[in-house]
Amino acid sequence: VREAVVSTQSTGLACQSMDNKITVFATQKLRLNRKKVFKGHMVAGYACQCNFSPDSAYLVSGDADGRCFIWDWKTTKVYKRFKAHEGVCGGCTWLPHETSKLLTCGWDGKIKLWD
Repeated sequence: VREAVVSTQSTGLACQSMDNKITVFATQKLRLNRKKVFKGHMVAGYACQCNFSPDSAYLVSGDADGRCFIWDWKTTKVYKRFKAHEGVCGGCTWLPHETSKLLTCGWDGKIKLWD
C-alpha cells in the first residue's frame, strides 16, 4: 500500500496499491471489501495519491501517465478520466467548499485547478 485515505462519510478506507488498483477496507472492523475495487489507472512504481470527494460519492486518483481518474463510489466504474499533466500525476484532491473543483499536481511542476 502506497497511499490510504478514509472516507469523510466513514464508508471505507481506500488503499492505493502497487498492482494498479485501489482496494477498500470497511472502517468498522478493517475487513477487505471485495466488491469495492477500482481499476483502470497505472500507478505501479509511483506513490500516486487517491482521495474521496467531500460527499464520498466519488474517488479520485492520479496515475503514472499524467491522467486523473474519477470513479463512482457505488458502481466502482470510471466516471471520468482526463490528461492532467505531462508525466506522473501524483496528487489530486477536491476543494472542500467548492466541490465541483479539483486540484491536481504533477511531476511537470504544475498545480492545476479543474472545474
